[in-house]
Amino acid sequence: MTTNTVQIIAQQSRVASRQLASASESTRNLALAKMAEALESVRLQVLDVNALEIVKARDEGQSDAMVKRLTIDDKTFDYMLSRLQKVAQLPDPLNRILTGHTNPAGLRVYKKSVPLGVIGIIYESRPNVTTDAAGVCIKSGNAVILRGGSEALKTNAILTDAMITGALAAGLPEHAIQIISTPGHEAVGELLKMDEYIDVLIPRGGKGLIKRIAEGTRIPVIKHYDGICHLYLAADADPLQAIALAINSKCQSVQVCNALETLLVDSKCAAQLLPLLQTAFAENRIELRGCEQTQELLPAVVPATEEDWHSEYLAPVLSVKIVDGIQQAIDHINHYGSGHTDGIVTQSLSLARQFEEQVDSASVMINASTRLSGGGDYGLGSVVGISTDKLHVRGPVGPDELTTYKWVAYGDGHLRG
Repeated sequence: MTTNTVQIIAQQSRVASRQLASASESTRNLALAKMAEALESVRLQVLDVNALEIVKARDEGQSDAMVKRLTIDDKTFDYMLSRLQKVAQLPDPLNRILTGHTNPAGLRVYKKSVPLGVIGIIYESRPNVTTDAAGVCIKSGNAVILRGGSEALKTNAILTDAMITGALAAGLPEHAIQIISTPGHEAVGELLKMDEYIDVLIPRGGKGLIKRIAEGTRIPVIKHYDGICHLYLAADADPLQAIALAINSKCQSVQVCNALETLLVDSKCAAQLLPLLQTAFAENRIELRGCEQTQELLPAVVPATEEDWHSEYLAPVLSVKIVDGIQQAIDHINHYGSGHTDGIVTQSLSLARQFEEQVDSASVMINASTRLSGGGDYGLGSVVGISTDKLHVRGPVGPDELTTYKWVAYGDGHLRG
């Protein structure tokens, strides 16, 4: 992939983005429906090619977690289609009047939502990102440039070609969806230089990939580095609910960014809850690493180190710390957390409000699993990632989050006095 080719793709996306910005809601929703139909027509081809790429990944020694993220089966394919259908059903994020007024001279001023423009998505292993990203971008009127990992090169190419066919059939501009399909880092390096044409980059993958992208470009990046998620069991936590939420937060899927990594247990309920939690986690084959107080109650627990409090394990490992009250829990979260997702289990509305107000995270869960922080459970349909930044967006990034705004003023020959 030469510099010239990447530049052409970026230029084409810029042209398409300006045409796409004026596409009606009905046209964009029709495109999403046509994209789903076109994907269904290549289902068998996708499954066959993906199976070959899985074999290759295993032969190359890729981890089980990587292979799982790479895999598309019929259930996954159905899920990918349903996400496109759900995002089509969302309210139109464009052309909303966000605020407005008429000034004393009769000048009508308002602020309306508009697309960001051209979105570059750089991601590893997960082919479902291909369809999610295209769906969210089309819904929000943005042109998208996809750059998936080499381990899913052929799968991503088939998925993208099908969606392009569907988008064109609905009347969207050519190059609204594009993919850079050559392996290697050279093309990514060239893409990072295209700040003249690309408005935002969204990397999806490991911390190393995200840091390379964020540190190697002048283009704004929507990102999160870590998902060091906490759950605090307050002194008044209902024991059955506390155990169920802790287990679900950690064990439902250990390798994802909103999985629980550190469990904080109030000292007033630790003696009651920790033995029950130890049994429940053992049944799920989770290794516990505890603070000194935890070890006194659970002698078999591995001692936790300072590094453990900073760790996103993405594995069947959980650090456990006993804290003296909610303020110590909040201080621990704000010091060691990554601003992704943190929760509390309590029967007290005042404790819940204190936690909500003082924990500085993109998602705060009250008596709910950390695994619920995401686009689907938040009613966003497809999302293109999670942001722990505060500018431009925070939390799950769906269609609304891929918009900005412009000011519009209607006058009748108004002049500045």
